[in-house]
Amino acid sequence: MALTTIKDKPRALAPRDHEVLRALGRGLTNTEIAAALAMPTTTVARHVGRILSTLGLRDRAAAIVYAFDHGIVTPGRPLKAAVREPAPRLRISVLGPLRAWRGRQPLDLGPVRQQALFAALVLRPDVTVSQRELLDGVWGPEPPAGNVVPVYVYRLRKCLHPGGHRPDPVISRDKWGYRLPSGGMSVDSARMEEIAAEAGAAERAGDLVEAVRGCTRALGLFQGEPLAGLSGPFAEVERLRLTERRMALAQQKAQGQLRLGRHSQAIDELLSLTSEHPHCEPVAALLMRALHGSGRRADALAVFTRTRRRLIDDLDVEPGETLLRAQRAVLRR
Repeated sequence: MALTTIKDKPRALAPRDHEVLRALGRGLTNTEIAAALAMPTTTVARHVGRILSTLGLRDRAAAIVYAFDHGIVTPGRPLKAAVREPAPRLRISVLGPLRAWRGRQPLDLGPVRQQALFAALVLRPDVTVSQRELLDGVWGPEPPAGNVVPVYVYRLRKCLHPGGHRPDPVISRDKWGYRLPSGGMSVDSARMEEIAAEAGAAERAGDLVEAVRGCTRALGLFQGEPLAGLSGPFAEVERLRLTERRMALAQQKAQGQLRLGRHSQAIDELLSLTSEHPHCEPVAALLMRALHGSGRRADALAVFTRTRRRLIDDLDVEPGETLLRAQRAVLRR
């Protein structure tokens, strides 16, 4: 018989499956269970399928009967008691020093290497990362001996749920490694990419004002050097990637400002960028255009001279076509 009765002995379920079964017994949909348990709906669907298979049940209706027959759900009990309240949303910032908050509460992420390990999971959401990959990414060619990765993960799980509020371990583990699900957390780098995509769409649609505004919002999420203070190969590669992303956004914004005739508005940010990246010819060329468009021809030519001298002295190369073209444009007018 497919439906179980109260006389049947309950079969063993994993703790998370048991929570999903309790929610099923209260009649919640997969979407409602996902919201209540802070997990993706696809994960809920996998749990439901495993529950039905493990218990030999044919459908959700049979699961509801099973939950009532075995006392997993008590008739008349309020709906909120059926599932655990989700923890406040986890917010993470990587566009500056690594920081995290649970709701409004700042979290102590522990020592630098532990933070670097957390960053290696945060920046690969929904991807299982092996212990070997974490060792290589955080410590490089000379990893420590012992079970340092499981210890750090254990500590991170504790600090990510301050006050003993632990509805789930946040960092999951399977036989292949560790994974940080994207559901239930927000990361500023992901939000930056969303805004940047909107700015790109606006530019392609010809709305330069909205494109510049979007770039400004995306750039405003940066709070200094990405992953500042974190060591290890993974942090170094990601720091470079995010810094280059910031540069690309700044250039996109400046190009939009110049096309809109807002030359003077572009100058300050481009001056800061050329100071941070003195060998970047595209940025120097944009600054020359902004200065020239603001009537500062001599200053524009001084940027060329200064950049050329840095390229020769530091890199032993002459300026490329981008910078030469900017110089010719200034000299022609």
